Amino acid sequence: MSVDRFDPTPIYRQVAAIVIGMIRDGQLQPHDRIPSESQMVKEYGVARDTARQAVDYLRTQGWVFTLPQRGTYVSRSDKWPEQPADPSEAPTST
Repeated sequence: MSVDRFDPTPIYRQVAAIVIGMIRDGQLQPHDRIPSESQMVKEYGVARDTARQAVDYLRTQGWVFTLPQRGTYVSRSDKWPEQPADPSEAPTST
């Protein structure tokens, strides 16, 4: 998947949606480490702040948790939001 710069959805939400898709598809399981901010920057061609916003969004939605100095990991499935995460419908945090 890639980021569509012409889509009206904020780029950080698009990046978050990609990670959510990886979780939903089973590519990332609970307690798996998600891609780092640096990996997101390289993979999707976004700014570090955008990657940081995506991780923060995932955290506030309950998809992931962060361990300081260790990384960010997929939360247990009982922590995931009940509704499908459609980036165009979720409230913005900024």
